[in-house]
Amino acid sequence: MFETIARNLLLERTDHTLELYEGSGSNWRLVKSGTPGNLGSFEDVLFANNEMQDSPVIVALFPNFRENGCTVGLGFVDLTRRVLGLAEFLDDSQFTNVESALVALGCKECLLPSESAKSSETRTLHDALSRCGVMLTERKRTEFKARDLVQDLDRLVKGSIEPVRDLVSGFELAPGALGLLLSYAELLADESNYGNFTIQRYNLDSYMRLDSAAVRALNVLESKTDANKNFSLFGLMNRTCTAGMGKRLLHMWLKQPLVDVNEINCRLDLVQAFVEDTALRQDLRQHLKRISDIERLLRTLEKRRASLQHVVKLYQSSIRLPYIKSALGQYDGQFSSLIKEKYLDPLESWTDDDHLNRFIGLVEAAVDLNELENGEYMISSGYDTKLASLKNDQEALELQIHNLHKQIAIDLDLPMDKSLKLEKGTQFGHVFRITKKEEPKIRKKLTAQFIVLETRKDGVKFTNTKLKKLGDQYQKILDEYKDCQRELVVRVVQTAATFSEVFENLARLLSELDVLLSFADLATSSPTAYTRPEISPSHMGDIILEGSRHPCVEAQDWVNFIPNDCKLVREKSWFQIITGPNMGGKSTFIRQVGVNILMAQVGSFVPCDKANISVRDCIFARVGAGDCQLRGVSTFMQEMLETASILKGATDKSLIIIDELGRGTSTYDGFGLAWAICEHIVEVIKAPTLFATHFHELTALAHENTDHQPPEKQIVGVANYHVSAHIDSSSRKLTMLYKVEPGACDQSFGIHVAEFANFPESVVTLAREKAAELEDFSPTEIISNDASDKGLKVGSKRKREGSPDDISRGAARAHQFLKEFSDLPLETMDLKEALQQVSKLRNDLEKDAVNCHWLQQFF
Repeated sequence: MFETIARNLLLERTDHTLELYEGSGSNWRLVKSGTPGNLGSFEDVLFANNEMQDSPVIVALFPNFRENGCTVGLGFVDLTRRVLGLAEFLDDSQFTNVESALVALGCKECLLPSESAKSSETRTLHDALSRCGVMLTERKRTEFKARDLVQDLDRLVKGSIEPVRDLVSGFELAPGALGLLLSYAELLADESNYGNFTIQRYNLDSYMRLDSAAVRALNVLESKTDANKNFSLFGLMNRTCTAGMGKRLLHMWLKQPLVDVNEINCRLDLVQAFVEDTALRQDLRQHLKRISDIERLLRTLEKRRASLQHVVKLYQSSIRLPYIKSALGQYDGQFSSLIKEKYLDPLESWTDDDHLNRFIGLVEAAVDLNELENGEYMISSGYDTKLASLKNDQEALELQIHNLHKQIAIDLDLPMDKSLKLEKGTQFGHVFRITKKEEPKIRKKLTAQFIVLETRKDGVKFTNTKLKKLGDQYQKILDEYKDCQRELVVRVVQTAATFSEVFENLARLLSELDVLLSFADLATSSPTAYTRPEISPSHMGDIILEGSRHPCVEAQDWVNFIPNDCKLVREKSWFQIITGPNMGGKSTFIRQVGVNILMAQVGSFVPCDKANISVRDCIFARVGAGDCQLRGVSTFMQEMLETASILKGATDKSLIIIDELGRGTSTYDGFGLAWAICEHIVEVIKAPTLFATHFHELTALAHENTDHQPPEKQIVGVANYHVSAHIDSSSRKLTMLYKVEPGACDQSFGIHVAEFANFPESVVTLAREKAAELEDFSPTEIISNDASDKGLKVGSKRKREGSPDDISRGAARAHQFLKEFSDLPLETMDLKEALQQVSKLRNDLEKDAVNCHWLQQFF
């Protein structure tokens, strides 16, 4: 159970540290300890039988609260990729920047200064951490010190110290956070870390920012509750072939989408090359399947924990490179110069005789590759003169023992190997054995000439002085041979470790190639092929998705997906209010827009017929709040907190997706909040927004300009859309059409959905009656005589006249009246006759209206 429990605590729940003790009685000692952010000593256990999908990161935060907000110093260490980082930024009261940094870095554990009294600011910060599923570790404020930081970094970071000193001096709070991390992760205690780290400034603006709510809403990462891998974007897009490296890079890319148009297009060019050239794609993927997890093998080498097996795995990956090189070299499409620059030239320089070819030569000379088939990892005897002479001695002794075996078989008159067997065991070394059945025939010779060692059911074991002497010599040489092997293995492993820089570069290149091939494979193997998006900078262009689909939903077996267009056009439909029935596809539609934009900025093709995307620096999504009672936060409070972070963090370059806002409180409060939030986004933030709602009254926002308002107060760019549904007028059955169409939805379908769920008939009928009694919103202007006196306006409330049955009956009769009127041959009739006919039609209608409330309102 140990491996299972360790995986559960450190990889899945990520809320505990784990310590392993060995000993007995009262004498126990701590052997290993690990945390979700520092798996170091448990890596062998956790990933012995599983690939490492995600590289954990530890972050330390040093917040400094001031009147005008909070400055946060951040340090991080990624132990798998050997990267240290520093960042410093201003943050708002919701800690939106901290949250997006934790998400982007894939942080699993966060160190914070312990506060004696919990202020409201620290509580908010702790909430942000728990939203991201990060384990919180508190440390004394005095441990956040940067006193010897530059000296310590001099030991850890490769290259000269000057740029490191300059980098550190540019920060005020971050060095303290990094100083704590070095001591917490005990980086200086392990000499294999020296000179192997790189350090960087982490810039929040270099990637699209995602908070934990957006990652959840867009199903970016896997969840334990997923019914199949295609439920999450990572599960769907992960078609990587290398062992572990590609997965980890894809994990990182999905949390750090690009914002630079050129970088995005560079990735898209490569994906397009692989999409168009099927043979190249399949060829490369076959070769990548044979590539091991180079990054993890390197760490084992550098930590001096490696065996010959690790070196051989690196060798087996290295000998695939010429095949990868020649496959890439054969490509002659429009992106051949890019492929040459990105992959062929670096591969050429790393596989020459000074680099990888020398490593391949070392392994081929040193390792006995023939023994690999038997699962033996041994140094080849020809590699070392001492080893060769020991091998010769060993073989000579084996021959002498064999001859002795032959001689004794003749002496005892027993067939060799069939009756007289030669065996080698740990207890007696080399011995002869015969079955109990043979023993009586040679009993005399046996007692006279040999030493009987044991008699058991399986036979009699015996030896003589000559065999004993030869056996002892053989064992002595074998031990010497093993010692010599061990020394040579250490030497070979040390030599292999000197190639680590080449392998680091190689791992980076191969994992990137792996992920891009994975994107190309997804684009071509989906039920409907994906297309390449057109990318424009954030201040230009619109977001136009034609025939867009939700990649994860269309990948489910039972789904026949209906594509939809989304046109977010500046000044026209930049803010879209989407109404329509539950189950009609509003949520899927608004999420698919977010997912398509995210995929495009990661560098993947998108599930659309055509896509133009103006780069977004941030996606905010507030979709369906789950209760957080464990943290004492109600559904509505959770919704308000998420919305607060949108209002504080969003800019005109963001994308906002809001689903069902304000449903957790009274209708009037909820509607008031929803309206105010919409107006604030349209007038102040000006970000493209998809707002799905059941408050049909909100659709009046698009008509605000019709009122006589001053130009500066006019609301521009709001458009109404609805997901269509069809109601059969006779059976009143609802059919979802899943199409998004312009215009507002004119009615709610809640009671129809209840019918879908098989509510008892009596409950549905009562619901219809009650709904009919209550006020309902009408977006069309129907003014009766008395209402006109009161000045009833568009979009006001009115009493609904009659029950739904009443309405459908009345509407049918009104329809009949209009039909009869239009059939009158007015052009051939004189005026008097025409008036008589119309009067008759009116009188008939008036008689029928006696039993129909709905018709009476027209008289």
